[in-house]
Amino acid sequence: MHIHLDLVGGLSGDMFISGMLDVFPELADGLNDVISTAGFEDLVTLSLAQKNDGILIGSHFTVKAAADAHGHHHRHYREIRRIISESPLDTPTRDAAIDIFHIIAEAEAAIHDKPVEDVAFHEVGAWDSIADVLCAAHLITTSGATSFSVSSLPLGRGQVKTAHGMLPIPAPAPALILKGYAFHFDEPEGERITPTGAGIIRHLTQPDDQVTHRGRLIKTGIGFGTRQFPGLSNIVRVMVFDTIEPAETKWLQDEVIALEFELDDQTPEDLATAIDAIRTHTAVLDVVQYGVLGKKGRQAISVRVLTRPADENIVITLCFEQTTTLGIRRAQYARSILRRAADNVEYEGTGYRIKTAERPGQKTAKVEMDDLTADSHVERETLRRELEAKALTISSEKQ
Repeated sequence: MHIHLDLVGGLSGDMFISGMLDVFPELADGLNDVISTAGFEDLVTLSLAQKNDGILIGSHFTVKAAADAHGHHHRHYREIRRIISESPLDTPTRDAAIDIFHIIAEAEAAIHDKPVEDVAFHEVGAWDSIADVLCAAHLITTSGATSFSVSSLPLGRGQVKTAHGMLPIPAPAPALILKGYAFHFDEPEGERITPTGAGIIRHLTQPDDQVTHRGRLIKTGIGFGTRQFPGLSNIVRVMVFDTIEPAETKWLQDEVIALEFELDDQTPEDLATAIDAIRTHTAVLDVVQYGVLGKKGRQAISVRVLTRPADENIVITLCFEQTTTLGIRRAQYARSILRRAADNVEYEGTGYRIKTAERPGQKTAKVEMDDLTADSHVERETLRRELEAKALTISSEKQ
């Protein structure tokens, strides 16, 4: 199962929990157990309600700190880690919660130039924020999801009030945590991704995971945040996909570079030598040439050279050195390749080079034609069939 987070309004801890509970309502009862097990039952109160903003209907989860909960702010990362580590929560929930806090602590440490252990959390260190992270971690580990992805992130604009004063949006910590992710600009002013939301995103995904997942969509949920934006629902949409495993194939996939150019001013003798030098270079996968009509109706030769992306510059240099072309076009292609093996098969005291390939439904063999020395066509064909049959037998025995 794969979960895609569509950040329509943005993301905070309570928004993530709201969306997850909207799509997995059966997990709601377990959150009170998490808070009780962690020893927070007298410090916070959880609530879940349906919300309709006039555009969409979904869930809104809130954590409220008790009025007499003391030590509300300025809690150090090492203290939070100790509280979670020493709690009797299940190991996956503990590990996920600590990782989310560690991600935020690393960003704060870099911003304030201090060791991670000495980072003092302010808003994120409040009891309700710690409870947010614990609940989010529990839902992550119990949802059954095997992977997560995230949409483009809304940038937001304006300023946000923090314990350090007014800061530009996105605040320094979320901006550092989400370095490498794709953002987009939209109209609503205000904070769109909180430090906790950024920590959850980074815990679940990497920047390369910002793709629409391929699979069968089985359900969606809507999680509301507390803020309201004019003309925009402040939601995260949680989309659950049934992962489609690719059918097992007999072939491999890779990428190749095709280099192409035309020639109308190089003699056939010199071009033959040049093409042979290109074809035999270790960085070249294949070379083809064919006749074309060039400019002014001239007979010309079009050349296509295949190489691997890592060897592109080597082969371009080679083509410029060996031919008279003044320009080379390039394109990158996805390629499907049959699994193959090259063997040297002995037959009556002589070695023959033979390639075997795994095709869908069968395995085939092909002897190197240059190694067939029999005089007549009939003899060559007989020898070829015997060699290829022997190569297939050897290949099957290796398996």
